[in-house]
Amino acid sequence: MENPLKYFFELRDPRVERTREHLLGEILLLTIAAVLSGANSWNEIESYAHAKREWLQSFLTLPGGIPSHDTFNRVFALLDPAELEKSFLSWVRSIAQLTAGEVVAIDGKSLRGSGAGGKKAIVHMVSAWANTNNLVLGQQRVDEKSNEITAIPKLLSALELNGTIVTIDAMGCQKGIAQQIIDKQADYILAVKENQLHLLEDVRDSFQMLPSDSTAEQLDCGHGRVETRTCSALGDLSLVEQADDWPRLHSLVRIQAERYHKATGKTEREIRYYISSLRPEAARLNSAVRQHWGIENKLHWVLDVAFGEDASRKRAGNAAQNFSLINRIALNLLKHNKTSRLGMKGKRLKAGWDNHYLLQLFGI
Repeated sequence: MENPLKYFFELRDPRVERTREHLLGEILLLTIAAVLSGANSWNEIESYAHAKREWLQSFLTLPGGIPSHDTFNRVFALLDPAELEKSFLSWVRSIAQLTAGEVVAIDGKSLRGSGAGGKKAIVHMVSAWANTNNLVLGQQRVDEKSNEITAIPKLLSALELNGTIVTIDAMGCQKGIAQQIIDKQADYILAVKENQLHLLEDVRDSFQMLPSDSTAEQLDCGHGRVETRTCSALGDLSLVEQADDWPRLHSLVRIQAERYHKATGKTEREIRYYISSLRPEAARLNSAVRQHWGIENKLHWVLDVAFGEDASRKRAGNAAQNFSLINRIALNLLKHNKTSRLGMKGKRLKAGWDNHYLLQLFGI
């Protein structure tokens, strides 16, 4: 994978010039290297740098020595998140190879430790995850006095989505968002819930009164449960009152999920509804909806369990938002390294122990 660092060289240094004891590029490299090696806090990043000082001095100048944890905190609190994310997007575009029909899932995640006892709002980020590429494509912060409806269009505008299938939960089920996806030469599958009550009722009625064009079933066994998902797809939009208002709407989708828990013997049932610009081909739609949950399992869960993101207490300035992007850089690098079969935790330990492996992760 291409080294991401060159895409961050033009970042504007927000510090007063007389206070710049450490080079911004070296602070970024140290931070990413430390996070790749298992560090999750400013103190751990400083400790990592001290432990690796002799090796680091073989290729870094370190004019002010090893930065303190306060320095790391201050720099990331001051860095402009928009500039950092722009550099991230440029790097991702250089490495992503999105194929026709690839599912790009968009979903939000709160950085729960970023709030300060109710005195400061919790930072909430919306991310885009390319399921086949196993890549974070980008992220957008949700404004404190807004919600995902305003953040999703900003994220979509920054992404290259040609030929992909964009999946979004009910919050993104908006006509403007659907139009934006179509304008990006992509298709959409949008979850329909009570926030679009009339549409939900129309979709439910359609499946009760009209024959489905196709059905398909998926069976999953694992984690002590058996799950069956039956997808029904319907192309007749005659019972959807405002069907023409939804850009290129071609199908209504119903997923009937049944989960049997082996330990308890209990069975759970759930019905979910979607609208889509894709044709009513149930097998394809069923697969795409299933892949949407990759953003939960492969991104959000990994960030919380392997990177401790939910437990992070970074609250100064832009620190929480910027550090979340560093985590995503590290995750992209670790996901795409094929020289080790270890899990995420194992790869981070290996990066901390093995300098050669760490350089491999950077593409050096």
